[in-house]
Amino acid sequence: MSIFHTEYLKQQALAMDEELIAIRRKLHAYPELGTKEVKTDAIITEYLTRWGIDFQFPVADTGIVAAVQGKMGAKCSWKQPVVALRADIDALPLQEDKNRPYCSLHDGVMHACGHDAHTAIALGVAHFLKEHEAEWGGVVKFFFQPAEETCGGAERMVEAGCMENPHVDYVIGLHMMPSLEYGKVELRYNDLNAASDELTILLHGKSSHCSHPEQGIDAIVMAAAVIQNLQTVVSRSLPPLQNAVLSIGTIEGGSAENIIADKVVLQGTLRTTDNELRRHLKDRIREIVEETSRAYGGQGELIIRPGYDALINDNEIVDVVKEAAARRLDLAHIHFKEHPSLGVEDFSFFLNKASGAFYHLGCACGEKGITAPLHSRDFDIDERALSLGFELQTSIIGRLLRRGVNRRKIQASL
Repeated sequence: MSIFHTEYLKQQALAMDEELIAIRRKLHAYPELGTKEVKTDAIITEYLTRWGIDFQFPVADTGIVAAVQGKMGAKCSWKQPVVALRADIDALPLQEDKNRPYCSLHDGVMHACGHDAHTAIALGVAHFLKEHEAEWGGVVKFFFQPAEETCGGAERMVEAGCMENPHVDYVIGLHMMPSLEYGKVELRYNDLNAASDELTILLHGKSSHCSHPEQGIDAIVMAAAVIQNLQTVVSRSLPPLQNAVLSIGTIEGGSAENIIADKVVLQGTLRTTDNELRRHLKDRIREIVEETSRAYGGQGELIIRPGYDALINDNEIVDVVKEAAARRLDLAHIHFKEHPSLGVEDFSFFLNKASGAFYHLGCACGEKGITAPLHSRDFDIDERALSLGFELQTSIIGRLLRRGVNRRKIQASL
């Protein structure tokens, strides 16, 4: 029986259940914010060293890249396939309930997004593959990625070369999802998460006393007009079935109640799921800012700071995930997300470099009262999701390795 066979993985998951829970709870006790994951790195590298797994550290400051080499077919004439599994490792600035038996020991910091679970699952998969390295062929890399919640650790890891040496053919990621009960999986073809762009709008007018408004150029009035006109960007600049959100979150300007303001600063965000639409809307926003300001006698300047790219799944790899899930779960427990989320996920930067897919794993349990949303102080997971996550990720890896071998054989025969 193959080590990737569904029944064998179920047996292994049952045997590893206590270890996976222990790893997750250890990580949960020592949460750290993005780029500060020092204790987290120590825990991860301790396990990797104990199991004899090679790793590179540091990568992008606090990231880790581990790799397990399968021994089967190592001398074949074609290049062995390479699959990568990503686990984000950072936490959030939230205070956890101290009454929880395995609560955070770091005040004001908490694993409120399931990254401790993602990391525990990845470590479990790495351990399993290392123990059975003689029974499979190829390379599996593990990206323990920092700063998903802050500065985009995925992009920094890609820039540091994690997708090369050897080159990654396929990349897989999952996310705990409390909107789904344990035992359910959520998939989506094509666009799963939005791209983000941070906007800063500088509006320049001319100051004067309020008793002589004709001597000034009111940047506050200008700002009101700019904000009003920006409301048409989504409603009138894109087809109604496409997805985008433009929000102005802050406005700052003026020095006194009787002075015409000479400067206003607006800050906002743009979320889109299509690259062409993203470019079009940024051009349209810039046009509105500049032309509206000019119409009021002032000057407008738009500064755009790109955030995360849109997460676009490879549909063929989504099918691989679906096949693995269908082998393990009732089809009624496999859901397809109807619309993309306009939230962001920096797994997108890995998908820019290799075929892959990202999916959601249910972690809620109404009977146990585990229903709190992500990024909340009461967030928790049904820990049965750890062993299921281990099964699914390992099964998907096995399928992708086989897919890669078949592709290499075809290429070698041409």
